[in-house]
Amino acid sequence: MDRNAKIIKLKLDIIFKRIFGDARNDEIIRAFIEDLLEMKRGTIQEIIIENVELPPDELDKKFSRLDLKMRVDNQIVNIEMQVKAEDDYGDRTLYYWAKIFSSELGSGDEYSDLRKTICINIINFKLFDCKEYHSQFQALEKNRHEALSDKMDIHFFELKKIKKAPQNKPMEDWLNFINAETEGELMEVETTTQIQEVKKAVVVLRELNADEKVRREAYYREKRLHDEATALGHARREGEVAGMKKGTILTLAGLVKDGILTVADAAKRVNMSVSEFKSKAGLN
Repeated sequence: MDRNAKIIKLKLDIIFKRIFGDARNDEIIRAFIEDLLEMKRGTIQEIIIENVELPPDELDKKFSRLDLKMRVDNQIVNIEMQVKAEDDYGDRTLYYWAKIFSSELGSGDEYSDLRKTICINIINFKLFDCKEYHSQFQALEKNRHEALSDKMDIHFFELKKIKKAPQNKPMEDWLNFINAETEGELMEVETTTQIQEVKKAVVVLRELNADEKVRREAYYREKRLHDEATALGHARREGEVAGMKKGTILTLAGLVKDGILTVADAAKRVNMSVSEFKSKAGLN
């Protein structure tokens, strides 16, 4: 077996979802969440995946994002795999958490009925200026660190830091598995891990890697991500040179409509007020 052979990347959201969004892999999913959140094994009693299927045209939509939302016992867990770095990612994550958290409150429900909402962000770039690959955020009082509520929990796992800061935690085996891009790296994970569910996940990934249709989907998704990064870079460069150019404004307007940028962020890139940008971009 060629150790240098490239494999489909699990860090691609569509491939990630094929493993961790498939109810048939229930045992793998339970172990993955328990290890990432450092929960005692067997803690999770039930997992209900809410957005299992991809819409038929999802892969054809430019700038689409795929996350994984599930009910884990009486909690909401949302997992996002993010390959490309983007501006204001922390703010966007907080917005997503708030949107998911608030959407759970039905008409007539009391605030105490709100479920704990956990956002897990696995990112392929460095976000924080620290050596730790795992950062956890909660709602705490600044000086006393007293919790305002136990219903907010946001995690970031920075894949770029994982090999430089080994702590011999189970979560590291999962993150190294996600990070693998060659058969050799996959074999290293398989032979060194003591976690049986990781070994099972390796088998599932190899089966997907042998499927030509899945490989084409992975290639297409990676190309879309590259197109997204190119478009953002183009918009940024054009904005720096001539912020009033119509083509740049239209490009940014498209990113706003696709949910990649907020109106405020798009306006800032071309040195406009929000109202001026919306007017010129036809977003009124």
